[in-house]
Amino acid sequence: MRFEDVLAEVGVFGKFQIVSLIILCLPRLILPLHFLLHIFISAVPPHYCATGAMRAIENGSQKSPLYIYIPKEADGSYSSCKMYAQPQTHLMFNRSRQDINSTVVQNCDQGYVFDTSTYTSTTVTQWDLVCEKKGLNQASATFFFIGLTVGSIISGYLSDRFGRRKILLLSFLGSTLFGVMSALSVSFVMFSISRLLCGVGLMGMTLISVTLALEWTDAAHRTFCGTISSLSWTVGYMLLALMAYLIRDWRWLLMAVTSPCLLAIATWWWVPESARWLLTQQETAEAHKYLSQCAKKNGKQDFSQIMSPEALQKLVTVESRRYNFWDLVKTQKLRKNTLCLGIMWFGVSFSYYGISFNVSGFSLSPFLTHFIFGVIEIPAKLSVFLLLDRIGRKLCQGGSLVLTGVFIALTSLTPKEFYNTRSVVAILGKGFSEAAFTTAFLFTAELYPTVLRQTGLGFCSFMTRLGGSVAPLVILLEDVWVHVPPVMYSVIAIISGGVAFLLTETSHLQLPETVLDVEFVRNRSVPVTSTDGDISQGRLKCKTAATHSPIGTDAASDPIGTDAASDPIGTDAASPPIGTDAASPPIGTDASDPIGTDAASDPIGTDAASDPIGTDAVSDPIGTEAVNDPIGTEAVNDPTAGCLCNTRYVHQPEGPLTAEDTPVGNASTNDALKTESQ
Repeated sequence: MRFEDVLAEVGVFGKFQIVSLIILCLPRLILPLHFLLHIFISAVPPHYCATGAMRAIENGSQKSPLYIYIPKEADGSYSSCKMYAQPQTHLMFNRSRQDINSTVVQNCDQGYVFDTSTYTSTTVTQWDLVCEKKGLNQASATFFFIGLTVGSIISGYLSDRFGRRKILLLSFLGSTLFGVMSALSVSFVMFSISRLLCGVGLMGMTLISVTLALEWTDAAHRTFCGTISSLSWTVGYMLLALMAYLIRDWRWLLMAVTSPCLLAIATWWWVPESARWLLTQQETAEAHKYLSQCAKKNGKQDFSQIMSPEALQKLVTVESRRYNFWDLVKTQKLRKNTLCLGIMWFGVSFSYYGISFNVSGFSLSPFLTHFIFGVIEIPAKLSVFLLLDRIGRKLCQGGSLVLTGVFIALTSLTPKEFYNTRSVVAILGKGFSEAAFTTAFLFTAELYPTVLRQTGLGFCSFMTRLGGSVAPLVILLEDVWVHVPPVMYSVIAIISGGVAFLLTETSHLQLPETVLDVEFVRNRSVPVTSTDGDISQGRLKCKTAATHSPIGTDAASDPIGTDAASDPIGTDAASPPIGTDAASPPIGTDASDPIGTDAASDPIGTDAASDPIGTDAVSDPIGTEAVNDPIGTEAVNDPTAGCLCNTRYVHQPEGPLTAEDTPVGNASTNDALKTESQ
């Protein structure tokens, strides 16, 4: 029996899931407030070299023209990083003279004068991070993404080890503490370290908020939950542009974007732990508590009475083994998925932040540009919602990445004189980039099993933050050639889009619970209209249809097999079941019995020492322990099992099982799967 079968009993998408989804949208809303904050708090205003005379210009009391202090560039604009060693007063009388000695031009040695018409204060103006120090400005963004990279590894592992809920609270507390420290920084070093540690804390929100929302829903509602969660990011993006427009000082802006973490801490008390994860950790009582809460809120009041924690432990598929990062590459399909997802996530992040951080050459103000970037994400995500279940995850993921690369290239090729056209093309590229991000979260969560989901997401997030760390540094290469950054963003996006087409399609498939679910074909999800069985007396009694005959082709007439070649016990559907016809002798009572009369010749046997199926032919025709049953009772390992709600026993049930309690599987298939799992 899979977790989806229990979820069907407590409600697959009711009031409990809706409330949880709304609460988990708050962390997703907080994320862009910090992830994209560098755009505003580290913006570079127009600036010039400062001299004694230039300080007068800054204070508005100057009477001398700017051109006698600052040389001009080839395009006619004033130099941002050069100044005259001495004021060139002769230019006041004849500005057309070109006999200025180059030796009188020098680097700025007295600081800079910044234009405060757009930004009152930024980290750039605070510590003069321009000209020779401009690399430090982009490095501050890289430090933050390095923190996210470290956090992705730590939080992914810890949430699989200690639970989603506890690590989520730790993320809230860490983000709040180091966010405030960043705003109060007195040096660039302190600011960079605080932002790095803040990134470590924020990473837990990124991974856990998405995972928790998906692990409490079925396959039919995962696309909806993933889209709503992603839309909360978009709301946060637009909110950031609005807050930056209203708050022009970087310290107060940092405090403002950190304050929602306090609200997130308050709402944490209503965040449920993942019942899927609890079952994998053998914490059945705790899982039963949350499932009962879910059932109560969803109007299924009788769940806690008919399903006890002990029955839940026996019925639901669980896996107690501990996993680590190496398990991501130990098996064939997981290894392929991990490699492809790593490349894909790097490309998604690299192109997304490349577009976001490099918005020069547009006709709009930075606040309006990013607000529109946020608005365009809404139709992009709604389109993803409508297309994901129709054309599949793989086509959405690969197609959106390839189109992102194409539009980045077109933006670069569009002359800067065509400001409006350039802005429209860039906005379209941003929309497809966000569509790729939206699909990636859902696609990745569906490709990894529950026992490794957070660990896998942690690795993918590591690659994501690696791409985000490199993206701002690539902008520095425009000093070599102005088209280097867009070419790199475009090529990486197209390559990662091609790699996405190599992944396994997961549309309409149940979430995998174990590694075997990933390595072998999973069942397609069926819309839940009714339960195939009813829960009573601690066991799920299954109704077996003829189309789901355990081994044979007609469950009504042939419970075991249909011909001598495939049926070692019965040779004809017309022949009665073993030992039910008075004319035929019971098993093992006649020397002519082909089944045998002793342990040496009886494959079924009447002796516990020689009976591979059971220890007593009378009381246990199939076996009392799944481990000792070559026919198999595991739904995961038995694709021929005849019940939709097959039970997988990890612990031995109390008392012998009956035939109606235990589905019969296919021995050869089960043996092959067990060998592969070992």
